[in-house]
Amino acid sequence: MRVFVTGATGLIGSPVVAELLGNGHTVLALTRSDTSARAAEAAGAQPLRGGLADLDILRHGVAHTDGVIHLAFGNDFSSADALARAVAEESAALAALGEALAGSDRPLVTVSGTPYVPGRASTEADPAPTDGPVGGRGRAVTAALGLASRGVRSTAVRMPRTVHNDGNGGFAGLLTGTARRTGVSGYPGDGAQRWPAVHALDAAVLFRLALERAPAGTTWHAVADEGDRVRDIAAVIGRRLGLPVEAVPAETYGPLGPIFATDQPATSAHTRQALGWQPRHPGLLADLENIQP
Repeated sequence: MRVFVTGATGLIGSPVVAELLGNGHTVLALTRSDTSARAAEAAGAQPLRGGLADLDILRHGVAHTDGVIHLAFGNDFSSADALARAVAEESAALAALGEALAGSDRPLVTVSGTPYVPGRASTEADPAPTDGPVGGRGRAVTAALGLASRGVRSTAVRMPRTVHNDGNGGFAGLLTGTARRTGVSGYPGDGAQRWPAVHALDAAVLFRLALERAPAGTTWHAVADEGDRVRDIAAVIGRRLGLPVEAVPAETYGPLGPIFATDQPATSAHTRQALGWQPRHPGLLADLENIQP
């Protein structure tokens, strides 16, 4: 299968491209810069220059491929306005991809986050959140899944709060960056809240399986660790960086503060049983031992 991949050179996209190429697929990679284009070529993909806002480029990518894996998302979390702009850009891009695929029975694999469910771990059957700072992502992905009725084999892979590789990435990576900047390895609240996690190489396998096998309109959880306590995450970060570990205000993390402070474990039992997905790489706490001081 020839696959159009957005976000193809990022933390998740790079292993997804490698996973696809290693299993007989070819890749057309959306790239925003010359540096990204060179990285895509070096990985064995064909670059297509453009960004999520270039809707005609997205339509071109769809027209020349057999399916789509959408991974790109703006990574500016500095303010609520910046986050809202990223959500709006992605929503328009997903709508354009879906319209271009309508009636073709080709796959569209989208990405979003595991939902928060009070009092228990979320499952694949729980609806995506449609309110809060990233509620627009939930609405966009829900609309994409609805394209199943219009001849699109649309599926959603929900990512946990931390997608990691060599100690980098996800919410844990944001904790690490904040710790380096402030001199304190902090956690909001009492730190007992739990975040699910997955290694990027394991997530890549699930994206391929969803592309190849998932029925239209289905949702999957790329969850290896059901929920690591945030203060345990902060403790490893503090030890690796030689910094004190203590509670800090949720406002320390800007618009993501309320999300950081929420207990939000998730499971992937259905995903493992239905698609045969089995995470094999180190869990988050072990992988954080790769953080360099």
